[in-house]
Formats: sequence, C-alpha cells, structure tokens
Amino acid sequence: MSKFEIVGSLLRPTSLLGFKRAIEERDDIQYPFYSDFAGYEAEEERAIKKIVEDQIAAGIEVISDGEYSKSVWHLDFLWGLKGIKRSIIGTGQIFREKDGSKAFETRRDVGIQVVEALSGHEHHFIRVFNKIKKYSGDHQVKICIPSPSHVYFDFVWSAHMEFTPFYQSKEEAKQGLLTAYKEFVQDYANAGGTIIQLDDCRWAMFADDNEASPLKGRTDLDLEKLAAEFIDLNNELIAYAKSLGLKVWTHNCRGNYRSRHMSSGSYEKISDLFLGQQNYDRFFLEWDDERAGSLRALEVFKDSNKEVVLGLLSSKTSTLDNEERVLNALKEAQTLIPKERLFLSHQCGFASTDHGNDLSAEEQWKKIEQGKKIAEAFWNVG
Repeated sequence: MSKFEIVGSLLRPTSLLGFKRAIEERDDIQYPFYSDFAGYEAEEERAIKKIVEDQIAAGIEVISDGEYSKSVWHLDFLWGLKGIKRSIIGTGQIFREKDGSKAFETRRDVGIQVVEALSGHEHHFIRVFNKIKKYSGDHQVKICIPSPSHVYFDFVWSAHMEFTPFYQSKEEAKQGLLTAYKEFVQDYANAGGTIIQLDDCRWAMFADDNEASPLKGRTDLDLEKLAAEFIDLNNELIAYAKSLGLKVWTHNCRGNYRSRHMSSGSYEKISDLFLGQQNYDRFFLEWDDERAGSLRALEVFKDSNKEVVLGLLSSKTSTLDNEERVLNALKEAQTLIPKERLFLSHQCGFASTDHGNDLSAEEQWKKIEQGKKIAEAFWNVG
C-alpha cells in the first residue's frame, strides 16, 4: 500500500480552461453548463479519462477526477444543489499575496443565494463519479465536497452567500443544508461510492494566533459554543455517511488560490476541538510551513484509530521540497502517533480553482514523484 496521497485537485489542461474561463464570466447559464458551450461536456470527459490514467500511471492508489469537473473546489457542489442561485458579484474574496500582504482578489462568480428548499438528490457529482469509476478500473475512488460546516459558516457570515429569502433563520438554513447533504450522500452510496472527503478551511478561524480570523476580537460571540455547533453539524453527517458504509475523510487548509493563502492559525490551538472531536476516519492536514505550528498537535490522535495525512510538501511552489525537512518531520510525527496511521501528501491540491497554482504540469508531476519517493524511503515500501 502506498503511503503517499493526493489531496484532490490537479492542474487542468489548456483545452479545458477555455470553457472554465467562459463560465466565470457569465451567470445567465445553468450548472453544469454543458448545454451553453458546444463541445464542453465531451472535452471534460476526455480530460477526466486522461487524468485518471495519469494518476494510475503515477502509482496513485485513491483516484479522483483531479477536480476537472469543477471550477472552484467548493462552489460547484453548491451550484449542483437544488435551490441554489448563482451570480457574479462586485468583489471576490481577498487572499494574501505571496509576501503576506492582503491584496489578491479572487474570481467574482461566487454569489450564492438560496431560493427554494435545498436538495442534494440528482446531483451532477454522481454522474462525475460514474465517469471516474468507468476509467479507474479496480482502483479506489473518492470525491471531494465542502464540509457542511464550511458552507453553513458562509451562509451565516459571508456577504457572498445568503440563505434568505427562503430560510427565515440560521437554524432553518442549517437543517435544510444538512438534509441536502444527507440526500447527496445517500445517492453517492447507492451509486457505489465508498470514500467521501469533506474539505474545510474554517477551523483556523478559531485559533487565537490567527491574525486574519474574522472572529478575532468578537467579544459578542461564544467561540467555543460556535465551534461545537460546527463540529456537531459535521459529526451528524459523518455518522449518517458511516451508517451507509462510507469512509469519511477531511482536508483542512488555510486557503489555496493561485499559490496564495488566506490565513494563519496553528493546529495546537484548535486540536482539542476540530481534531479531537470530529469523527472522521482520515485527516488531511496542512503542515508545509510555520503557520500550522508544532506537530505536537498530533498528540490528540494518539489513543484513537484515526489516520493522519501530513501535508508536509507544498503544492504552491514550482520547486521540489526540502526532503530532509520532510523526513525529519515524519520522524517526529511517528513519536506522537503510530507510524502505520500516518501518510504523506502536499498540503493541498494543485488547483483548488481552475486557474491552478503557479507551476507547470511537468513540475506538478515531478513534485508528486518526489512525494512518492520520500514516502517509500520512510515507510520502506515499493
């Protein structure tokens, strides 16, 4: 068994990006947009077939579509829910430039409004899953969707997303969202899905060493109670998915947009909450730089059976990673939790949005090959 994992997304080919760019500029079209652009559906399936084959050739054991079916890591899932209206708004989200300054604006087709009861049945992602299965043979397949708590936070706090006019309260919106998620998970299990990954960028908001947190300084909020609400929401979906026989994984990061990040915040500050209390089977965690803090946060997993994928490599850079640093970190990690429950990955995907990070496809695959070699050296597996 390989101990190297891919978080999810991979750089899209130029032939696919032309369609994605056209989608970004229009909100008078209906997801998944195939009927609006001649040749788009056929090109997307061709690209998915190729990236599945590329992953298999590279020795990747758990296969995704490289997120080729998406424009943005979380928005496409929302666009596919019944009851969602998508729009282009005046400003995007603000990320931090590579030097740490807060100055980089994202794409603007991020407006979301709930206009009727949310439903996850007949979601387009099930069709995507069937395509991945068709080309992946006997390999395991996973799909990645945003966690319900991530979306719930956006509905409640973000100016870009609104649960009104349909839902009249936060509680109504939360329950409607949870119902839609359960419907989707049920359809996914019925289609033969076995692994679902819930991606989430919101945990670091609760770390008091995160200077960029929108919750920082909010004396009107009980942050521990709010965190518990997010955790309970995720755990209810996790329990339901597990009852259907699914393995449920999560990936957490601090933002990844064209090699830029959004925030800081160490895992130690939130380990007792989001690491210790969420019932995921496997955690993909970001540890490619000092923002994540000490590996001692892993102690919370010591007496559990949870698996941890250490994102010690960087998907944001075009150069290979420092192998000595990675091996030293792996050695430290195995003193905290058993080696057999550890895996290695990059901190995030290579293209959380279709723009992709600032490196070439050739550089991406070289970095993946390096990750595999480091994992083989550490775990002594071929």
